[in-house]
Amino acid sequence: MNLLYLTLLFPLLGFCLLAFSRGRFPEQLTALIGVGSVGLAALFSLFVGWQFLTATPATGIHVQVLWQWLAVDGLTPSVALHLDGLSLTMLGVVTGVGFLIHLFASWYMRGEEGYSRFFAYMNLFIASMLLLVLGDNLLLLYFGWEGVGLCSYLLIGFYYRNPANGGAALKAFIVTRIGDVLMALGLFVLFHAFGTLNIQEILLLAPQKFASGDPLLTTATLLLLGGAVGKSAQLPLQTWLADAMAGPTPVSALIHAATMVTAGVYLIARCHGLFSLTPLTLGLVGLVGGVTLLLAGCAALVQTDIKRILAYSTMSQIGYMFLALGVGAWQAAIFHLMIHAFFKALLFLTAGAVIVACHHEQNIFRMGGLRKPLPLAYLCFLVGGSALAALPLVTAGFYSKDEILWEALASGNQPLLLAGLLGAVLTSLYTFRLIFIVFHGPQQTEAHAGKGIAYWLPLTLLMLLSTFVGALIEPPLAGVLPDSVGHAGGEAKHSLELFSGLIAVLGIAAAAALFLGQRELVRRLAASAPGRFFSAWWFAAWGFDWLYDRLFVKPYLWLCRVLRRDPFDRSIGLLPRLARVLHLLLSRSQTGQLRWYALSMAGGTVLLLGLLKVL
Repeated sequence: MNLLYLTLLFPLLGFCLLAFSRGRFPEQLTALIGVGSVGLAALFSLFVGWQFLTATPATGIHVQVLWQWLAVDGLTPSVALHLDGLSLTMLGVVTGVGFLIHLFASWYMRGEEGYSRFFAYMNLFIASMLLLVLGDNLLLLYFGWEGVGLCSYLLIGFYYRNPANGGAALKAFIVTRIGDVLMALGLFVLFHAFGTLNIQEILLLAPQKFASGDPLLTTATLLLLGGAVGKSAQLPLQTWLADAMAGPTPVSALIHAATMVTAGVYLIARCHGLFSLTPLTLGLVGLVGGVTLLLAGCAALVQTDIKRILAYSTMSQIGYMFLALGVGAWQAAIFHLMIHAFFKALLFLTAGAVIVACHHEQNIFRMGGLRKPLPLAYLCFLVGGSALAALPLVTAGFYSKDEILWEALASGNQPLLLAGLLGAVLTSLYTFRLIFIVFHGPQQTEAHAGKGIAYWLPLTLLMLLSTFVGALIEPPLAGVLPDSVGHAGGEAKHSLELFSGLIAVLGIAAAAALFLGQRELVRRLAASAPGRFFSAWWFAAWGFDWLYDRLFVKPYLWLCRVLRRDPFDRSIGLLPRLARVLHLLLSRSQTGQLRWYALSMAGGTVLLLGLLKVL
């Protein structure tokens, strides 16, 4: 376990080599460095994890202190790596899925301008995410938190020659910065309350120093929640995620599956002891997740861009994780995080293969009939889409999503259970709408399947993990995260599993009835007045961009126009002007005439005597 630091060091070295090469390396060497560094990190993660799980006696926690970072007025954080069941789970997801995404990207980005720059950014992204999940104190976690924010900006705007891509990158950076500022304020509150930012010390001291519902602790957790909703694209800071599709498709897979958007879920789970003491904040976490999963599901139902559909599905699935956290199902949330990484990486990478095969076409209505020319992509979409829709028994998504629904029922939170079930229907509809439109019906464009091990190996492995095989991987969370109310299960759980499985099957059947064949019913619904209204509203993602543009962007631009000539600077400039005017007036009194001076002195004396008399 003393080699834990190497999991972080290898991607960082890969970034340095590629960044300072200035694009001089050939593509083969660039791919070897970029993919190999993350592959080595994955191998050492596997080795460290095996050591950790087979340690005798098992300590449960391993801390590797690298060096003392700061020592400022009682703030003495170290650069130290913390390994327990939760961070080990995240370590495996980030390096394992990240390696497969890097391997696929070596095929996908071949021949692109900036090939070396792309892998430099991707390596730095992995290194930042590993720092986030392994940091033993909140300051080090925040350092990695900001690192993934920077890398998301660089990767979303990778095709910088297109101004729209730069705008999407800037939007992601600004919106997530709002959450990051809130999180920083939360760290200030926590340090004021506990005198430390070490996560384990805070979790130990919290129940000793604060009663349940304490206002100061509630304020701190609300601020941390603000950071989490920004990074994980939850209501009300969700608007950046769909526009992040401007980046290359492997970037979308990395951001949406294994790294950035899961950071908020990890933060809340890591600080579970604080949120458990603040029922108001914990209830708000569940509410945010429940509302977001429904709003995103409706938006995904009418999108035409293949990547934006998957983006809204990510938003919805992260909503399920927040819902689980809100009902105290900490382990279920992390389990779904892991399973989601498998099938969402599969779906995004397969979408990238389809886009390349269709000459970079992303509109699903300009595709169609691709199941014959792209058999592997079709199979991957069937498996990944079934896992996303939680098809019973055969897919990994069924086991993780049903665990969340059961925990909502066991906790007695009926509204969140209803939101989860309704979200399951929407998920089946929009997922198989995508599959039926893209892969069935008449073929509208020529398509050629990809070749090479870098193409088929990541897809095949992720497809296998998206089946029930992935659900057999049990995260070692016992003793790290508390047990939930419904961890025992029972007959009620099996009944709910049958019901939710039936919902998934009915949703797929409804999608087949609506989107296979001539789609006459869909056309009539879309042509009706309510259909046009809801299609436009949901296509615009419920109008949040429009609302924020009116509330924040336009007033800010108006203020910029007002301040263009800097009225404050001009008002300050009145002082020297006044001094010059007074100087001019007084200089006029210097006439050189003795009688004028005598009269002035006499008048001044009379004025002073009058003032003294009044006072």
